[in-house]
Formats: sequence, C-alpha cells, structure tokens
Amino acid sequence: MSTSATARTSTTPTMKRAVLARLLAGSQGPLIGLVILCIVFSSTSDVFLSARNFLNVIDQVTVLGILALGMTGVIIIGGIDLSVGSILAVSCMVFGWLPQDYSIPYVPAAILALIAGGLCGLVNGILITRAKLPPFIATLTVMSVARGLANLTTGGQQVVGYPNWFTQLATVRHLGFLSVTVAMFILLALGGWVFLRYRATGRSLYAIGGNPEVARLAGIKVQPLTVWVYIASGVLAGLAGLVLSARLDSSQPSAGLGYELDAIAAVVIGGASLSGGIGGIGGTVVGVLIIGVLHNGLNLIGVSPFIQQVIIGCVIAAAVTIDKFRRRGA
Repeated sequence: MSTSATARTSTTPTMKRAVLARLLAGSQGPLIGLVILCIVFSSTSDVFLSARNFLNVIDQVTVLGILALGMTGVIIIGGIDLSVGSILAVSCMVFGWLPQDYSIPYVPAAILALIAGGLCGLVNGILITRAKLPPFIATLTVMSVARGLANLTTGGQQVVGYPNWFTQLATVRHLGFLSVTVAMFILLALGGWVFLRYRATGRSLYAIGGNPEVARLAGIKVQPLTVWVYIASGVLAGLAGLVLSARLDSSQPSAGLGYELDAIAAVVIGGASLSGGIGGIGGTVVGVLIIGVLHNGLNLIGVSPFIQQVIIGCVIAAAVTIDKFRRRGA
C-alpha cells in the first residue's frame, strides 16, 4: 500500500470523529435527540402532537426548568448542587408557614422564601470556598439540613389553600397558551443566555470551570463568583418552590424529592460537561424539554414510572458518554 493511501486510511476515521463531534457540539446534538423523540412518540400516540399536550409538557417542565437554570451556572464552574430539591422544599414551607402561623401577607412571605433559598445557597458557597469542602459534600450537607428545616416549620404537615390570584399564576393561560409561571421561565432563560454569552462576568464562569487557578491568575475573583453562583442557584430553587406551590395549591415538606437529579440530568443532557467550562442555557432548555417529552410520551404509551426512571438513567449515561467523545474529538 502506498504512503498516500495509508495516510488517507488513517485520517478518514479521524475526520469522521471530528465531523461527528462538531455535529454534537453545543445544543445541536440534544436538539437532534429532541426531534427524534418527538417523531417517535408522535408515531406511537395520536395525542402527542396536539396543542393541549404540548402546553401540558411546557407547564410540567417549568419547575424543573427554573432549577436547571441555576444548576447550569453551578456545573459550568465545575461544581455540583445536590441541595436544590431540599431548598425548593424549605422555600415552599416558608412561604406557606409565615402567612399561616404569623399572618404575614403572601407577597412579603414570597420574598422571604426567596431569601431563605438564597441563604441556603450562601451556605453552600461558604462551605465550598472557605471551608474548602468538595461541592458534593457541601451541598449534600445543606440538602440534609434544608430538608429537616422544611419539616420543622410545620411539624411535617403540608399547607393548603392559597388565594386564587396566586394559584392562577400557574393555571390561567393568557392569550390561550402562556401562563405567568411559563412566561417567567422564558424570561429567566433569555436573561441567563444573555448573561453567559455577552457579559464579562458570565464569560468568567467558563474560565473558572476550565481552570480555577488560571482564572485567578487572570484577575478573576474566583471565590466571590463561586459564592454568587450558588446563591443564584438557591434563589432559583426558591422561585421553583413558589411555582410548584402555585401549581399544586399547597406546600409540602416532601416537595422536590429527586429534583436535584433531574436538574443535573437536564443540564448534562443539554451538552454541559461535569468537568466544568462547557454548557449553556440553550442546551439546558433543550435538556429540560427532552426530560419533559420523555416523561410525557412514556406516560401516554403506558410505561411504568419505575421503567421511566431506568430510561432516564440510560439517557444520562448516553449524554455523559457523548460528552467524553466530544471532548476527545475536539
């Protein structure tokens, strides 16, 4: 075999890998996966592509979407936040507990619930930057403490019976399709996308995720930014708790169980790397929609919720494998 033929043979697999890696870059790969899912479920269920079902999917993913927006920043800086589900619960309970036991109006109670979420995020940030705990351990600690506090507020009892104006934020569709909570999620996603793409601080998060020490030497305030990212994640988890309370017309100390895993899954499926430095809001939104469409489509065809958990786990494993492939191809 000639030298030129050998060279062509050796470079062809490399070129194929590079082309495939480019195709899977960013949110393009997840978007292709979302389209494939929609095609599959539309062929197995007559109601999947209906406008009503589409609106149901959007309503159902709003809480997860808000959580995932905060998780995006955390994963971009190379961290992890296992506490968002518990922070959601404690914010839920603060919002229901204060008006019930102390007659505090609902609007101030909502603000205090968001502050509670932010304080939990602040504790996460301090444990990571000051106590030097690994993000996994720090957020696992806050997850346990926040869940306990959520139960302590009302002795483990749920709070029910919110005013109509509050529940209507999640149930009334303006213009026939857009609820206030969905509009809020869309605006937050747009704001997060602009922040990460066009603001210097947003770009600094990628530098921190790529190499914190290099980022520090470049003049980026790594520790303060890390704390603020966790505070933002906590506040968004608190906001997700308010949205969930509006949807359910109740606050429950068990709310948000397992939501942290779904939020991480959405971000990873959307193209972010658990190693840090890679990710984006667009990919996260696609990842959230993939999880929502999966749950919705599998429910429509009668798949058991337990089998759904297995399928979601396989999808996460596939997403991480694709990430590893993409990094090698880059």
